[in-house]
Amino acid sequence: MSSELSAQHAVYVGSFDPVTLGHRDIIRRGAKLFQRLTVGIGINPDKKPLFSPEERLKILREIVAPLKNVDIGSFEGLAVNYVKQCGAAVMLRGMRTLTDIEAEFTMTLANRALEPTIETVFLMASEKYSHISSTLIKQIAEMGADDTAEQLKEFLPPEMIQPVLAKYRSS
Repeated sequence: MSSELSAQHAVYVGSFDPVTLGHRDIIRRGAKLFQRLTVGIGINPDKKPLFSPEERLKILREIVAPLKNVDIGSFEGLAVNYVKQCGAAVMLRGMRTLTDIEAEFTMTLANRALEPTIETVFLMASEKYSHISSTLIKQIAEMGADDTAEQLKEFLPPEMIQPVLAKYRSS
C-alpha cells in the first residue's frame, strides 16, 4: 500500500448494531460523494452488542451489495487508525442532533491531533431519519406487539428486520 492517503476514499465508521435506515442513507450518500467508501464496523470488546461482528459484516454486505464502490470491514482500536490503515484521507461521519454535533466536534479534534492527515466530513441525517437510534430500535423490538416487523420498517432496512426480531424472540 502506498503511504499516500486518498482523498477520494472515505471510511464511515460505527458500531452498526443494528444497521438503521439512517446508516444506509449515509452510506448511499457517501458512495455518491467518494470514488470509494469503506464501512468500518468498530468492535469494542467492553460492550455487549446485539449482533456479533460476523453477523454485522454479513448483513451490511447484503445491504450495500448494489453499491459497487462500497466495501465492508471491521476493526478494533481507534477509528482514525483504521481510516489510515485503509489508505483513506477522509473519515465520514453522520450527525442527527445537536448532541451529536458536540460529541463529534470533540472526537474530530482528538482525531486531528492523533492523525492530522485525516479529514473528517460530516453528513447531516436526512430529516426522516434524524430520530432513529439503535436504542429506539432495540426498545421497539423488545417491547413491540404482533405488528413489530411492520413497525420496524420505519427504522430498519428490510435485510435487518428479521435478524433483529430473531434476537429478541430467542431471548
